[in-house]
Amino acid sequence: MVPNEALQYQGIIHLLQHFQWKWVGLITMEDEGGEHFLRTVEPMLSQNGICSEFTERLETNWHFFDLGEVINRTLTHLTIFMPKKANAVLMYGENTTIMWLASIILVATVFPLTDQQHSGEISGRRVWITTAQIDFTIHILQKAFDMQILHGAIAFTIHSRQPPGFQNFLQMINPTEAKADGFITEFWEQAFGCLMPTSDASPNINETCTGQEVMETLPSPFFEMSMTGHSYSIYNAVYAVAHALHIHTTHMSISNHRAVKDGSRLVPPNVEPWQLHSLLQRISFNNNAGDAITFNEHGELAAGFDIMNLVTFPNNSFFKVKVGKLDPQAPPGKLFVLNEDRIQWHREFTQLPPLSVCNDHCPLGYGKKRKEGEKFCCYECAPCPARMVSDQMGSETCVHCPEDHFPNNGHDECIPKIPNFLSFQDPLGITLAILALFFSLITALVLEVFIKQQDTPIVKANNRNLTYILLISLLLCFLCGVLFIGRPERMTCLLRQTAFGIIFSIAVSSILAKTVTVVVAFMASKPGNIFHKWVGKRLAHSIVFSSSLLQLGICALWLGTSPPFPDLDMHSFSEEIIVECNEGSVTMFYCVLGYMGFLAILSFTVAFFARKLPDSFNEAKFITFSMLLFCSVWVSFVPTYLSTRGKYMVAVEIFSILASSAGLVGCIFFPKCYIIVVRPELNSREQLIKKKKK
Repeated sequence: MVPNEALQYQGIIHLLQHFQWKWVGLITMEDEGGEHFLRTVEPMLSQNGICSEFTERLETNWHFFDLGEVINRTLTHLTIFMPKKANAVLMYGENTTIMWLASIILVATVFPLTDQQHSGEISGRRVWITTAQIDFTIHILQKAFDMQILHGAIAFTIHSRQPPGFQNFLQMINPTEAKADGFITEFWEQAFGCLMPTSDASPNINETCTGQEVMETLPSPFFEMSMTGHSYSIYNAVYAVAHALHIHTTHMSISNHRAVKDGSRLVPPNVEPWQLHSLLQRISFNNNAGDAITFNEHGELAAGFDIMNLVTFPNNSFFKVKVGKLDPQAPPGKLFVLNEDRIQWHREFTQLPPLSVCNDHCPLGYGKKRKEGEKFCCYECAPCPARMVSDQMGSETCVHCPEDHFPNNGHDECIPKIPNFLSFQDPLGITLAILALFFSLITALVLEVFIKQQDTPIVKANNRNLTYILLISLLLCFLCGVLFIGRPERMTCLLRQTAFGIIFSIAVSSILAKTVTVVVAFMASKPGNIFHKWVGKRLAHSIVFSSSLLQLGICALWLGTSPPFPDLDMHSFSEEIIVECNEGSVTMFYCVLGYMGFLAILSFTVAFFARKLPDSFNEAKFITFSMLLFCSVWVSFVPTYLSTRGKYMVAVEIFSILASSAGLVGCIFFPKCYIIVVRPELNSREQLIKKKKK
């Protein structure tokens, strides 16, 4: 007729978890029931991250009338009341457990304890958690017991309601009219401290019971005017048996009625226990209090527990307030319901709800580190490691920030990472963009000068069509640098390296063609040389076209197999996200750079050997120096590019593009522009003939 005890254990775990009580004390009676309780509860506590600071087993054979024995046993268990970290203490037993608790406090209060082993302040500041087997009913011997120590206790009790008429029944009880009921007489004498006129006892009590005493005036430790859970179970048990007997009697009446019709002899009903047992298992009814009484498939009462909070008063009376319930028939997630706002805690607690932990909660930015040789609930607080935070008091462990966040200096908050890319708002980006536009403008002016002076000897001398191609490609190379500035997008990632590689290859192949043209022209000037038939524009255009076409094929293969794409690098910098163009295939990227390097080295080699050829407007010397500068820039580019990340990596590539292109423009075209603009008298056929004569 009581709920399954396993449900109560489950409710205890829910209660401890609700208040985050990880460090508790256990008190049980030293008997089979107490050992069963420990075997059941202790594994459940460990599985839910809860430890016990102490486990106290109380002897069952206390003689409370022997003051010497009470004092001796009190000293044995007095350490429980010394200051401890476990503010939540779980008590399992019966009413003698409360009697023991009362005796301990009474002895410790009345008799000064000087034993060094137990010296210290006696503290009743605890949250006493009691099971449904315990009622807060105090024996007459504990009239001197101060109930304030139990203020704020939380009790699991069997669910109960008040049947109609119960209060009237209690008010009508009169011991003079219940002579046959020895319990009423004995209770009356103990509760009111008087003797019935017919009592045979002769204690030192002069007051005689009148029978008109009112039970409502009794302090609640001695008598509660409401029906307790235990009494409610008995009430339901009586009605369950009555219903079973009624069903059995009805069945027997039908059988007897049939027997009369058959002329059989009537037999008085004889009810055997086994006959009621099957009926009780299937019984279901509503009692007068409005509760449905049913049993589950195991023959257990399908009911739950009430969670009560004990509120005490200075006159040693108390009141139990319902603050929650355990309902096995509730919807999922509603098994355990607690109204924390209704709970009154012990008056000595300064923090509400009180703590019951082995260590204080770790501050923000710290995680728990287990102490060697101690229970897992005891720990040290260690600062969170890099890239981890603890943003809640008492966090079990530090946690990693999301990939796009990083911890602040206190490691108690994750901050969004700042995007890292070379933008037009960045001073470095603005500077490089201005330089790219400036060099583009210079190149455009040089091109304009050469177009206007296209009929002059200095422009005609070195294949002006190649000169135009070279200047236009260099102009586009400068503008390519602008593609690298700004947030990487899909289209810009596709164009950055490929456009730069193709345009630069055209520029370098044009230089190669100009150098080869000079060499071939010199060789063809010798009588009978086979190079005579190669002289002309067709050779130069073939070199530019074939060299550029091969680079175009490499870029097409790159875009067709593993093209560049926008990507986020979360890990290179702790506080920034690198927004970059992932090259897709690194091999293809270095193939593009390698092919440009091959063309540059080839141009440098040919120009180096042609630098001393006799020619008034021989460009080989200028091309040699420009290609030396070009190769120096790109050789230093590779290690610098690999050692930088983020926007600085992009800046290195832009700088290399601008520096190498500017070197070509400056070394090849500025000397010619100087003659055309500043010394036009040198840009004539007569001057050319004079130089040839020399």
